[in-house]
Amino acid sequence: MSDEPVVRPAGTRRKRDARFVEIAAEAGVSEATVNRVLNERGSVSESARERVIAAARRLGVRRVLPDSRHGLIHIDVLLSHGDTPFFRRLNAALQRSAQILDKRIVLHRLILPESDRAVVDAISNCRYRRAGMIITTRDTAPVRAALTDAIGRGEAVVTLMTDIGEIPRTHFAGIDNVGAGRTAGYFIGRLAKRAGRVLKLCGSRSFGAHRDRIAGFRAALEGAETELEYQGVEIETLDNADACYRAVLPALKQGDLVGIYNSGYGSAGIAAALREFDVAGKVVWVGHEMLDEHRAYIDEGTMDIVIDQNPDAQVISALQHLLYSCGVLETTPPVGPVEFGVFCAANVRRSPYLSVDD
Repeated sequence: MSDEPVVRPAGTRRKRDARFVEIAAEAGVSEATVNRVLNERGSVSESARERVIAAARRLGVRRVLPDSRHGLIHIDVLLSHGDTPFFRRLNAALQRSAQILDKRIVLHRLILPESDRAVVDAISNCRYRRAGMIITTRDTAPVRAALTDAIGRGEAVVTLMTDIGEIPRTHFAGIDNVGAGRTAGYFIGRLAKRAGRVLKLCGSRSFGAHRDRIAGFRAALEGAETELEYQGVEIETLDNADACYRAVLPALKQGDLVGIYNSGYGSAGIAAALREFDVAGKVVWVGHEMLDEHRAYIDEGTMDIVIDQNPDAQVISALQHLLYSCGVLETTPPVGPVEFGVFCAANVRRSPYLSVDD
């Protein structure tokens, strides 16, 4: 075959290039995937990339085509510092998922202090070409601004566990926290055997997940036909056991306490206060996260209901949506929130929820 240029007679028109829609049909992919491959604007699975380039060649596209090989895909996982068992379960879930990812997908896991400066710096200053990030952090104005800038640069952002308001993020990988709060209110309303007051403990108001849970809980009690009295403004405990103890103790001294809802951690303080007043098992207690500690409280009758976020499902949802946004996955992941579990004495498992290494 000759390498000499083709000379066309004067007045003839050059045949047009195949359009993206034609290449997409030939390759069996979407037009967006063709755009990402030919203009090298995002990450695409190796098989899809090869099909697009092969289809473009078959259709005679007259342009310099990209190499069918692709480089590493860098994804940051930014987690707010937390020493609670849930964050240890979340970390363990990330490690399990990372082991089954394609080798060209590189997860960079960073544990960040709960300060806006540290979080904004991690979002804004990246030493490598980052395809996107999965983030769990407080919902503040500086964080929202930094994430909006990152999205404007073409990075995909998936919020994990707790959502960030007013940003065009790709997906929220978490449970319906308002629904979880409503569930807590439903069970306390059903299980409380007498009229009285209900105390609500909020882990942290700076996290959207806790605000949503408390809002759902409040709505459930206010809308129910019950004689339960909602106990004033929620008390912020920052997942601290001592803070929980100091919040529950005066409520017990006041009398008529029939229910406690804790949207976060610090359960040891609640259990200690209930035992001190000899009311363990007499006050309905609903909390969050299925842990070995909570199973022990359920077994002894101190705790009634645990609402679990299922960290493994959250991590899988986050990765699926981020990799789909980057073009690595071709099938649209399931939309909507991750389903949460409800556990009680009848269905807790006997195997450990956290191993010694987690």
